[in-house]
Amino acid sequence: MDSTELLKKVRKIEIKTKGLSQNIFAGEYHSAFKGRGMTFSEVREYQYGDDIRDIDWNVTARHNRPYVKVFEEERELTVMLLVDVSGSKNFGAVGVEKNEMMAEIAATLAFSAIQNNDKVGVIFFTDKVEKFIPPKKGRKHILLVIRELLDFKPESRGTSIGNVLEYLTSALKKRCATFLISDFIDDGDYYKAMSIAGRKHDLTAIQVYDKREATLPNVGLMKVQDAETGAVKWVNTSAASVRNAYKKWWYERQQTMNNTLMRCNVDIASVATDEDYVKSLMALFSKRGVR
Repeated sequence: MDSTELLKKVRKIEIKTKGLSQNIFAGEYHSAFKGRGMTFSEVREYQYGDDIRDIDWNVTARHNRPYVKVFEEERELTVMLLVDVSGSKNFGAVGVEKNEMMAEIAATLAFSAIQNNDKVGVIFFTDKVEKFIPPKKGRKHILLVIRELLDFKPESRGTSIGNVLEYLTSALKKRCATFLISDFIDDGDYYKAMSIAGRKHDLTAIQVYDKREATLPNVGLMKVQDAETGAVKWVNTSAASVRNAYKKWWYERQQTMNNTLMRCNVDIASVATDEDYVKSLMALFSKRGVR
């Protein structure tokens, strides 16, 4: 797209996602993704209900009455967005295209992060790491991220979630709040890489999918092309056996994904392209916030 059209799209997505992060996600994001720990702030007199483990015995002895230590959360985080830019992201039969929704979700998370004074970085990936944008703060940086989300042109079209998670583990030394945003159309086994990355970082998965990917319509003989390999073949969708086999394939793929994430203790939100992703993210944040 030309620069004028791109700027308009960037501005449009900024207005929408910044508003969402300010008005809806602010509190939920803060409670769901904790800082690095607690640091000492001050001491004050003991009040009914305070934890006796927080009593500062040295100050208590000097004043002959109990004082407790007050701690504050170290709020600053590094947030990494791992964004799938493989060929399948351009599919869109029901609702918006997957890449559009992925861009909006990533932008919303980015604005939520900078409102909490967190750094934000991005890794675009296919079957390899396509681009790494180091974590930084500020609106100018987020607008750069949004421009890349909307206009990035990958070299490859395949998908390897395992590769990007291995890269994350090796490239980011400090613990990060990490969002893996993908349609999870990946035939590879990424359990080991996810298990290692999940232990080092606070990893959350967001699946964006099109409902037409889950079922084949009964429209007779249909020519289909794999968006990632380019392979073309004809499929007889009028045959119930073909539609049932495809439905089974999709179900088993989803089960494999969910089982892998569960074994790695990674939370997931699955969002269809014709649904409101706000509800899914709110549910995800609420789930994490009550832990």
